[in-house]
Amino acid sequence: MKIAVCVSQVPDTTTKVKIGPDGKSIDPSGVTYIINPYDEFAVEAALQFKEKHGGETIVVSVGKDSNKEAIKKSYAMGIEKGIHVKTDVEMDSYAVARNIADLLKEINPDVIFFGKQSIDYDDSQVGSLVSEMLGIPSITVVVGIEVDGNKITCEREIEGGKEVVEATLPAAITTQRGLNNPRYPNLKGIMQAKSRPIEERQPTYTGNKTEIIAMTLPKPKSKGKIVGTDVSAVPELVKLLREEAKVI
Repeated sequence: MKIAVCVSQVPDTTTKVKIGPDGKSIDPSGVTYIINPYDEFAVEAALQFKEKHGGETIVVSVGKDSNKEAIKKSYAMGIEKGIHVKTDVEMDSYAVARNIADLLKEINPDVIFFGKQSIDYDDSQVGSLVSEMLGIPSITVVVGIEVDGNKITCEREIEGGKEVVEATLPAAITTQRGLNNPRYPNLKGIMQAKSRPIEERQPTYTGNKTEIIAMTLPKPKSKGKIVGTDVSAVPELVKLLREEAKVI
């Protein structure tokens, strides 16, 4: 049984983001990068899958040299092998998925775990794109997993409830908060991760399907306004909500 998990490196949510000089990317100076939080659920799912069913775990990441830190975090949690597709080219979701799919065709895993989305671009596309490129089933936003032989049964979130989906392995799974509680790396795992080798590959595809034309920060919130303290303020409040806020 081969179990693959795909991870990315993203800006920490506590980082104050600034737009770079090109107006198309963020300024990396002063930015702290972390493993994508949703990918931690994927790593934990891969580890639990191995603990129940045996096999080998492999972590894959596509991106700059800093992505190795996400691989090392996966090592510290318990993943056994890491492969880094190294590139300084900014890739869109399609290009990332194409490189992952090309690599996984060699590995031929029985199950592939992804976080449901990355918290930087929030595209929620890579897992589904990879499954399509590999011609295997995809189950997204998964919060429960059961396996019986080569049949996998997943509970997934939908609007207003949950649904149960069955598929045959190999399959691609994107993980949602609530599936598990990612384990904390222990000191031994952290120390071993520092010296464990990471296999490096060159990208097989660098042609993006999309282009970032411009990147801007959200407009700052306007100051609050008090129009009154009793019922007499209601007409003025309604007028402002309609004409200024344009919410009614």
